[in-house]
Amino acid sequence: MERRAFLTLGAASAVGWLHETLNAEARAQSELPFGESRLGLSDDGRDGSLYVPKGYRAGVPMPLLMMLHGLGGSAQGVRYTFPLADQFGVIVIAPESRGLTWGQSAPGFDADVRYLGAAYRHVTGLLDVDRAHVALGGHSDGAGYALGMGLAYGDVFNHLMVFSAGMMTPFRKQGKPRIFIAHGVDDNQMPIERTSRKFVPRLKAEGYDVTYREYDGGHGVKVPVVREAFEWLLAGDERRGRQD
Repeated sequence: MERRAFLTLGAASAVGWLHETLNAEARAQSELPFGESRLGLSDDGRDGSLYVPKGYRAGVPMPLLMMLHGLGGSAQGVRYTFPLADQFGVIVIAPESRGLTWGQSAPGFDADVRYLGAAYRHVTGLLDVDRAHVALGGHSDGAGYALGMGLAYGDVFNHLMVFSAGMMTPFRKQGKPRIFIAHGVDDNQMPIERTSRKFVPRLKAEGYDVTYREYDGGHGVKVPVVREAFEWLLAGDERRGRQD
């Protein structure tokens, strides 16, 4: 075969391969669950939600936040993060605790941590995730669980977003995740002087990079504070900006 004919055949094959690849990527993009959808990992009424921002593109890794609800809550309790997910370009997993609240059995090996692991594997198998920006967060009971599990699995969750946590009881400490802690100064359910004002100095003394915010208000989390946490999650990553 002459060299020119060989190169022509090779080019034609390459073009065909490229078209097939682009078509496959287009199909995958069209099948993505943009917006809010159920995780679909449980059929017992306790499942959770996945939120895929409108700016997501297959093949382009995007930061991820797994956000945990408070006592007796559900995925609906953290829907305030979804508009921020669209704005900043962050995938959000909102799982639901297996019972009334999080971590009611053996720490680190309970049904909740197994479910969080399954949810994480499911989403990272479906979407392209920026592994340098993987956050575990929560409010109230969810915040305490996120803090404990985040310190224990800091090799997976390299960022923790903790709002009004009432406890910090990791069964081990692994990795060195960056930590954002926020707490209302008038919190009567989980008083700040017994919780965050004790947690933060202890974490800093152990070498953790902690950003701490106190705000006027009670136990409820304020959206502007959550917005600041999203900005913190993406800080230093100049490749990214807010999504249009």
